[in-house]
Amino acid sequence: MSHDPAITFRYAAPHEVETIRAIEFEAGLRFVGVGMTGIADAQPMAREVVERKIEAREIIVALDQQEICVGFLMFEPQPTRIYVQELDVLTSHAGRRIGAALIEEVARIARARKLTQLMLSTYRDVPWNAPYYRRLGFRDLTTAELDASLLARRDAHIARGLDESKRVFMQRDLG
Repeated sequence: MSHDPAITFRYAAPHEVETIRAIEFEAGLRFVGVGMTGIADAQPMAREVVERKIEAREIIVALDQQEICVGFLMFEPQPTRIYVQELDVLTSHAGRRIGAALIEEVARIARARKLTQLMLSTYRDVPWNAPYYRRLGFRDLTTAELDASLLARRDAHIARGLDESKRVFMQRDLG
């Protein structure tokens, strides 16, 4: 199944900082429905973080026919892979495979850079988290499979107050 053909993708532009922060905030509100109010109450990413990621060309946005940003994917290039840091789509645009298309966009970028994997960390049991990514070709990693970089990321998550017992690292190999 393909994504909505009316949606286009490009790197985020400096004028989209507040739009990206608003989409992140709105997406976090979905967690109220699964009893995760801490995420819903969280402040969006700091403006400076978004500005830095835009400048580094590490945020891809999804635009509707009116050129309005309806979703984004923020990533971190690493030596052999791209780490997907965040993927959010406006609730009003859910179910159109925009998230899946954003994953395909970052996979295209990874392949062009000769990188072999996409990696992410997400909630194991939230329907639009790990179960969703499994449908997109990601597989769960065991603790034994986590390298030093991922272990450090897990420690940073714990330091931020995330319950890592409810989370999973996932990997998608790029052929």
